[in-house]
Amino acid sequence: MENLFRYLNRSVSPFHAVFEASEELNRYGFKQIEETSLWKLSPGGKYYVTRNQSSIVAFELPGERPEYYHMAASHSDSPSFRIKKFRAEGKNYAKAEVEGYGGMIMSSWFDRPLSFAGRAVVRTQEGIVSRLVAAERNLFVIPNLSIHFNREINKGYNYNPQIDLQPVYGGEEGDLEKVVAGEAACLPNDILDTDLILCVRQPADYVGVNQEFYMAPRIDDLACAYTTLCGFLEAKKPQKAVSIWCMFDNEEVGSGTRQGALGNFLPEILSRIEASYKANEEERAGMRSRSLLISADNAHAVHPNFPAKSDAEFPVVLNQGIVIKYNASQKYTTTGLTAAVFTELCYQNKIPVQRFANRADSPGGSTLGNLLSHQLSIPMLDIGLPQLAMHSAVETAGCRDVQFMIEALRSFYESNIAQESDGKWLL
Repeated sequence: MENLFRYLNRSVSPFHAVFEASEELNRYGFKQIEETSLWKLSPGGKYYVTRNQSSIVAFELPGERPEYYHMAASHSDSPSFRIKKFRAEGKNYAKAEVEGYGGMIMSSWFDRPLSFAGRAVVRTQEGIVSRLVAAERNLFVIPNLSIHFNREINKGYNYNPQIDLQPVYGGEEGDLEKVVAGEAACLPNDILDTDLILCVRQPADYVGVNQEFYMAPRIDDLACAYTTLCGFLEAKKPQKAVSIWCMFDNEEVGSGTRQGALGNFLPEILSRIEASYKANEEERAGMRSRSLLISADNAHAVHPNFPAKSDAEFPVVLNQGIVIKYNASQKYTTTGLTAAVFTELCYQNKIPVQRFANRADSPGGSTLGNLLSHQLSIPMLDIGLPQLAMHSAVETAGCRDVQFMIEALRSFYESNIAQESDGKWLL
């Protein structure tokens, strides 16, 4: 849990989430390679590659010619606010101008310490470079309007993000650009552009009389990202599989970017891996069809105050196990076959699982698996860690589930799971 807390606290933007994952991969002997370079992959090699500094794919090759892929995917982004302009017009106060990113619970962002994080693009003598920035101090606040000026606020309020959710960062003499330049170790005039978001300053911590829960910003989906990474790194990989771990950006806004799940990042990496084995088209198609990809994105637990919002036949509870997600409209990729394979794997390793489906009168959202399937014809299923207050500035989840996910993914990467023929899987 302490390692997860450290990852959540440091991963204040997608760029930082990828950097922290890279540091972990480095400690386990993975080598960074660049998309812009020629790849010389070796049997038994361990590699990772980033795109836009906000998405990352790591892979470990077996010592012999592989027969299939074992893959897990998560995402690096969370709902937040993008800083469009360092200083908005106004008097008496220094205000930034921001725009919402993703579907956040707006009211949860009021009256709490905020800062900025992301990257600054800087002019240097060597060329244009990107530098990660994150101010480790309270800089912003989005103040609520007093109840004396809006006495109906507790009856519900339709927030206008252009008016209600613009952050203050000081008196009229405040200069945010100087702060960003200080974090980027450059002069303000050398900043050519930025990719900055607001981030919540509250650190991850335990909740509950027995510390059975934890609260933190960005649990969706960094808890899945970190736990799947742990399972990937700790597993003793079989000699028939290429083991792959992915974390994509922009899931919260539809994934339709170069670094998102709808981009060609993962398909191109698979093609380059297959080319290193001189696999022909027939061999590539067979290898992919024998594979399994696990899409790991968090799931809704039954809310104790609003149980009627969930399907009573699918009672997902914190600390009761990994959630397998189903959707009749195929917003989740889980099938009876892929769910059975994962359930049996967990059963054999004494890992509890739960099942989630939306109420029939409540449409659900989609996630990575559904979008990756537009690019890759590979068997998949969608799973997640149960949580409360999804897309709030601070979310809540169960501590025991963290270890369940690590154990399940380690077991998956150590297994010989493969589709032998249509409708038949091997464990």
